Amino acid sequence: MAISGWVERLKQGLARTAQIFNVRSWFGRKVDQSFLDELEGRLIQADVGVAATRRVIERVRSAYSDQTADENLLAFVKSEITTLLDDPGKSTLAIAPKGPSVYLIAGINGSGKTTSIAKIAQHLKNQGRTILLAACDTFRAAAADQLSVWAARAGCEIVRGSPGADPASVAHDACQRALAREVDILIVDTAGRLHTQTHLMRELEKIRNVLGRLIPGAPHEVLLVLDGTIGQNAIRQAEVFTKSIHCTGLILTKLDGTAKGGVVVAVRQTMNLPVKFIGVGEGLEDLQPFDAATFVESLFS
Repeated sequence: MAISGWVERLKQGLARTAQIFNVRSWFGRKVDQSFLDELEGRLIQADVGVAATRRVIERVRSAYSDQTADENLLAFVKSEITTLLDDPGKSTLAIAPKGPSVYLIAGINGSGKTTSIAKIAQHLKNQGRTILLAACDTFRAAAADQLSVWAARAGCEIVRGSPGADPASVAHDACQRALAREVDILIVDTAGRLHTQTHLMRELEKIRNVLGRLIPGAPHEVLLVLDGTIGQNAIRQAEVFTKSIHCTGLILTKLDGTAKGGVVVAVRQTMNLPVKFIGVGEGLEDLQPFDAATFVESLFS
């Protein structure tokens, strides 16, 4: 997808959030306490989060108190939120210095995890990299079948086990094949699990340990897929998964289905984890690398 096409898709996906901000209603008003209270309410309603909202409001109060709201104020708010989101050098995927780069993908059922894996595979394949997928979700009977369908669409090879097989053994086989085939990227799917299911979280830790034993430095990324429509609940999920498997980045999906697109800011601030990808649709090209400035521009468009 061309850059202009993606930006337009992002603007369309975040339109419901942009309606909450209704920035044109700001212009010509005095930046007094009433204005600040209204702006605070809009930020909270969009799920930007309490801490981030307080910072933005205090910065606006300090820089624009008793002035007239105009395009400069809008640019100032955009800049403040972009600063909260940006993480220079960490938004791109890590690449192993030698051998395959291994990306472990986690998230609960329904978050868009499996489709996100296919979309990332397509993105990397478009860069000329060779991709191997590992279907380590053996708990759900249709999971490997679903991933196989997406792998075929993206033109990637897949390693899978029989239903009910030990997920760590599938990860082991996938590592061996990745090394033997000298592929560039190994992407490991895992069972969608609730963050409250302790026994399944332990299984996820086991897969992580297997990857590290067979491939030096693996996993080079541990990416948590979060459904953007669940708002602040995404933060609790991120906290538990990160404690268990040391997440290194986030993938925010389904932003086209929510009026709370600001949750990206809240999760980023609370967890101090870089956002790697955001998704606004079902197509293979509807998940794209995260760019803070483009996201914020679309949030207020």
